[in-house]
Amino acid sequence: MRKHLHKPIFFIMLGIMAVACSKSKGPLAIFKKLSPHDAYAQRLKDNGFDRTAMGSAWLLNADKVVSAPLNINIPYQETGYFADDKVTGTALRFDAKRGQKLRISITKKPVTNFAIYADLFQENGTQPKLTAFADTTGATLEHEVKQTGKYILRLQPELLRSGEYTLTITAGPSLSFPVSASGKPRIGSFWGDGRDEGGRKHEGVDIFAPKRTPAIAAADGTVTGVSVNNLGGNVVFMRPADADYTLYYAHLDVQTVQPGQNVVIGDTIGLVGNTGNARTTPPHLHFGIYTNSGAIDPLAFVDKAIKQPLPVSAPLKNLNAIVRTSSKSSRLYNLPSEKGFAVQTMALNTPLAVSAATDAWYKVSLPDGQTGYISSKYVTTANTIRNIALKTNQSLYNAPDSLNAPRKKLITAGEKVAVLGAYRNYLLVSAGGETGWMME
Repeated sequence: MRKHLHKPIFFIMLGIMAVACSKSKGPLAIFKKLSPHDAYAQRLKDNGFDRTAMGSAWLLNADKVVSAPLNINIPYQETGYFADDKVTGTALRFDAKRGQKLRISITKKPVTNFAIYADLFQENGTQPKLTAFADTTGATLEHEVKQTGKYILRLQPELLRSGEYTLTITAGPSLSFPVSASGKPRIGSFWGDGRDEGGRKHEGVDIFAPKRTPAIAAADGTVTGVSVNNLGGNVVFMRPADADYTLYYAHLDVQTVQPGQNVVIGDTIGLVGNTGNARTTPPHLHFGIYTNSGAIDPLAFVDKAIKQPLPVSAPLKNLNAIVRTSSKSSRLYNLPSEKGFAVQTMALNTPLAVSAATDAWYKVSLPDGQTGYISSKYVTTANTIRNIALKTNQSLYNAPDSLNAPRKKLITAGEKVAVLGAYRNYLLVSAGGETGWMME
């Protein structure tokens, strides 16, 4: 059933919709290019909506969700729902390695008239650092990871819009593979492997391919060195454009470039061989990456194996709905996996608000606001458990907290209520068309 808007809410909604289309003119815009999220926040302030309950809640929620993200492992996919009658948002924390390129894709239903702002932060002490951003009116967000660590993705929709979304996060290489596919190359030795009977560690990866297979430029850039040395034999150094590291090609049969030469991805740097200290090994390319601080592991930069997330299998009918636990030992996890740890064991019939589904799991909120993941097989629809007739008058609250939650209505003695769930000393009930909480 469509809801009728009261006039004050109607005019607020018109104003906020106008904000979404207006240009930012606030002080922040003078000094820097704003992210779409920050530009929207500035427009709220420019038009005075930061002084409304809904506008100020949206601004506060932007920081709140980043400070308490949920943990995931990538690759990752979730389908969720943002409701227009709530101030919502979500944040997800995951590990990423230097050299990876993150690909963050968001699809929406409906496709138009529903903006979701995506902001990627790197954990940096107590203040996360914004590193990349997009909204769903633009292209898929791609970001090269410059530093290994933890990253936080925030999704926040504009106000008074609702819709379903599917988020997909994958990680692939930021460089092209440095050996031609014609040689069916394979990586056969990795960073840190022992060398010289344990006297040193391998500072690169060895990519095996038939002799004289083309070794190719893994990025656009400039050749900075062509030389011969005892370990690497015939070697080439090249500097990718706008990079703070140098690529090292060793054991080449021959070099086919000159110092100072500009190359593009796929240009032949040399031919795979076994020169230098590789004379007794099968032909291969030793591929390394060097920074001002020394060698770093190149695998994440060139690893072609891009893992795809498991599809969402939890029933989507429960998105934006209240469900309840169907087992006496249902557990809330910090990860959508039983490999995570259980942050809480919940009693039977505990109500949960479902915001998203991932694999066979639901992302949920407990009545006290705690969030986490629960296996979809341990929840059921929050329909009537039993009906009871009240012996005394009871207050119906909008949260299981009689001290702080506002009262929605007074239920009089003799009135029948339908019990939908229970949490601590409160019952979730439906009474006279209203759903809320009353004390047991």
